Amino acid sequence: MPSKSTPIGRFAGLDLFITPQFWYGCALLTVLIGLGLMLFAAMPPLTALLAGLWGTVLYWLSELLHHLGHATAARRTGHPMRGVRLGVFLILATSLYPKDEGELPAAVHIRRALGGPLASALIGLILISIGLMLSGTLANWIVGAGLLNLFWFSLGALTPMMGMTDGSTLLFYWRK
Repeated sequence: MPSKSTPIGRFAGLDLFITPQFWYGCALLTVLIGLGLMLFAAMPPLTALLAGLWGTVLYWLSELLHHLGHATAARRTGHPMRGVRLGVFLILATSLYPKDEGELPAAVHIRRALGGPLASALIGLILISIGLMLSGTLANWIVGAGLLNLFWFSLGALTPMMGMTDGSTLLFYWRK
């Protein structure tokens, strides 16, 4: 593990690590969500900042659930993940696999890469459905978390970008 990652514990059998950039990402998310709530929901600044902090917690929980989808798919291939590093490029995370797993067939990489977006899509649809059955502020947060999972962690993750997304992995291994 690079010295710039700090172990912080385990989640669902996975070792968790954070980078120093993780904290900058948390601050960025909190401020951006808070500003959005001040501008578009007319929240007072302190309330918006606290709500931004809550939104940041929901964001990282969604990120962990996305990687749990990868871990589930990886375990089913017989080539499991060992952990997750949070705070890559401020607000992203990466799945960690054993360094000694050797060369794997393209099908294994494809199945592992699809696990996260599929889990996020399912979580997103479930949350949106639940949120639409409710009313009030809680319903808005549930729908918002659902949209985050559906669009950012599912569809967004499938967008090939500079070799750092699930979409990049899929594109690379589908060509093989």
